[in-house]
Amino acid sequence: MKKVLSFFLLASTVFAAKDTLSFVAVGDIMMGMNYPENGQYLPPQDGKLTFAEVQDILRNADITVGNLEGVMLDSGGNAKQCINHDICYTFRMPEKYVNLLVDAGFDLMSIANNHSGDFGEAGRKSTLRVLKEAGLGYAGFEETAETYVLEKEGVRYGFVAFAPNSGTVRFHDTEKAKRLISGVKAKSDIVIVSMHIGAEGSNHARVTRKTETFLGDNRGNPYEFARIAIDAGADMVFGHGPHVPRAIDIYKGKFIAYSLGNFATNASVNISGISGYAPIVKIKTDSKGNFIEGEIFSAIQQGEKGSRRPFLDSTGACIKKMKELTETDIPEAGLLIDTNGKIRLKK
Repeated sequence: MKKVLSFFLLASTVFAAKDTLSFVAVGDIMMGMNYPENGQYLPPQDGKLTFAEVQDILRNADITVGNLEGVMLDSGGNAKQCINHDICYTFRMPEKYVNLLVDAGFDLMSIANNHSGDFGEAGRKSTLRVLKEAGLGYAGFEETAETYVLEKEGVRYGFVAFAPNSGTVRFHDTEKAKRLISGVKAKSDIVIVSMHIGAEGSNHARVTRKTETFLGDNRGNPYEFARIAIDAGADMVFGHGPHVPRAIDIYKGKFIAYSLGNFATNASVNISGISGYAPIVKIKTDSKGNFIEGEIFSAIQQGEKGSRRPFLDSTGACIKKMKELTETDIPEAGLLIDTNGKIRLKK
């Protein structure tokens, strides 16, 4: 019996000490709107095609991460009041659409963003319940879901998500952010940080290294906060919120994507030009979370409102844009991005 036990302990130890780990990350996901209740923004076939063109990439990683832009609630809730519907959106997705995330291969979902409170407390509670029942990890709600630790194949992945919005874990409180990250680091092998941060729109694709504002709100300093997160123990930082892709970076050997833009935003949101770019970033790290290599997969959202979804793009538009932005905004990063999307460190 002792020999058997020793064997299993040894096998577990060896398995947990994987030499390399792989991570896939994408930006904002809103799979279809059941509000207003006229069904005009619900996708065909109950959304079964939403991730069809990209699911092989999403599934091919140890951990896949996305940002759930909105709530999962079948009906009810106190809808956010919008005065100008050209700049104000209210996102509520059918609860069963959580299965689309599971089937696509997602493991962790950020729920820290400006739409997670669109239907008040009922929307928040329903979103937490639905994600939990589906077996998905989540983080980003103040007090109720601030951090998450997922154990998968012998590796413990800590997850913390931040945004500037009421009810979320706010990146403005940097001392609390540091405590949360260092706290989850103490019980995890790898720490992943998600940040919904930065000004929005096609005019805000640049990393300014300054505090950004949008519609009068303080949307944070992505460059500074990513470094705060890594100094506190993060092994990678994935950004979203500007609705456009931004540069990538390396700090102390850790990978940063400042914005992964819109990934699958079924309706309402503008997807023209760069706003429709839907990059998929895949990185490989060592067992300590240090960046080894990566890849950008170029995808673009296409389709009419109600049937939009990401398609792989043979022109490599996302790759070209992120390469240009990285070389312009973060020239000291020490990263080379090939025309085929491969990311590697300069020798």
